[in-house]
Amino acid sequence: MFYEVNLPDPGKDKVAALITLNPAASRRLIAKATVALPEVQAAMKKGWIIIARGITAAYVSEELFNITVEPKSHQTVGLVFNGATNANCAPPPCTMHVVHDGKVVENADSNVEIHNFGPDDVFIKGANAIDPQGNAGIMASSLKGGTWGMFTPITTARNSHVIITAGLEKLVPSVMDASNHSGVYYYKWSLGLPAKLVPVITGKVVTEIQALGVLAGVKAYHICSGGVGGSEGAVTLSIEGDEAHVKRAFDLVTSIKNEPRATCGESYFVSSPEDYSYDAQAQLDTLGGI
Repeated sequence: MFYEVNLPDPGKDKVAALITLNPAASRRLIAKATVALPEVQAAMKKGWIIIARGITAAYVSEELFNITVEPKSHQTVGLVFNGATNANCAPPPCTMHVVHDGKVVENADSNVEIHNFGPDDVFIKGANAIDPQGNAGIMASSLKGGTWGMFTPITTARNSHVIITAGLEKLVPSVMDASNHSGVYYYKWSLGLPAKLVPVITGKVVTEIQALGVLAGVKAYHICSGGVGGSEGAVTLSIEGDEAHVKRAFDLVTSIKNEPRATCGESYFVSSPEDYSYDAQAQLDTLGGI
């Protein structure tokens, strides 16, 4: 479901503005909003926060800890790179991913610390797909379900907060349809690692729309997507509210509009799909059964 944001009613004083966000700017905006969420702020004072590995997670870590995470592609495991699904095999540049009572847990293992979770604790995870109904999906090539397989049974049973950070470039018609037509053993050929799009249970999705509501108190409408010349994957939004709130949102967007593209490393499991004759199983085998 989408994260619910209560917005002020602009009444007859409503104005509108048109904005476009490139993917990196969208990630920066979503990260700023995620850090500002009441449940995240509360858990920073007392509780547990786990930031799962991901590229948007690198931006969240930068906002939460006032640090720089480079290269951002190494902060994730699975990713789409050079036109193929792949997985990073290098260690993450940021290991500050578990926080307890406002302090980073040194040498943390989120597979262990998550067992301390209760209903007030927060798990932050990116997604690879969202649909208009607010469903989210995570691509998993791991035979154990990856991060999804680790956190879902615990956070679901304990009613913990799961915040899903995903830009509108990830919009698909239906997460369930996508899930029903994917899987690690589903494909004969693939451009990269075969994977399952796994639906997220009980997560609250934060897109650019929710982020602008949280940070600036405006209503946003997704009106088109795409572009060229560096704006591939961009989303264009109409934002509405009273003049003061719209101006606040517009100033925020112009302050991050030149956010540089996410940096990419060079350590990946699949060298090139062509090297495996596009054989899906051969590419999956590069993971070594993990």
